[in-house]
Amino acid sequence: MGRHSAFIGIGWLLAILSGSWGLAQEAVKGKNLRVTSPAFENNGNIPLKYGCDGKNVNPPVQIENIPGGTKSLALVLDDQDAPRGTYVHWILWNIDPATEEIKENSVPEGAAQGLNDFKKNLYGGPCPPTRPHKYVLKVYALATRLELDPKSTKADLEKAMEGRIIARGQLAGVYKREKKK
Repeated sequence: MGRHSAFIGIGWLLAILSGSWGLAQEAVKGKNLRVTSPAFENNGNIPLKYGCDGKNVNPPVQIENIPGGTKSLALVLDDQDAPRGTYVHWILWNIDPATEEIKENSVPEGAAQGLNDFKKNLYGGPCPPTRPHKYVLKVYALATRLELDPKSTKADLEKAMEGRIIARGQLAGVYKREKKK
């Protein structure tokens, strides 16, 4: 058995033992979620309104291609260019899978908000200290609802989602601070 075959065999074994093979296959075979916003294009500039220089409210988010069998959605917004690697701005879980849009300045009914890196259970808009930063909003379709404490962090959410992700999608944007006059 060659090195490549051994790695594939180990991967199959780990997937079977972890019980996540079916969900992993579903995510690979199925369509990815389509995550968009009428407020900005993917990889475009996030309007000031949604950051610390504006109203500091969440932008509207539209979600399409939610696969059958989805029991809930989860969302994470983080700063990919933060000095320590990432900085979490917003965490949501147990979003109803029928949700096709999260409206501006709102949390879907029944969804739970986790603790962001500001140590708050709410949306904290982009606020990079100097240069523009890239922000990524990730949405996950899950095969279950999650039982998490409101003090749960991104790491807690990611651990709870392991083996339960059916599909995923993301929307990226860049935020640049407004210069003070």
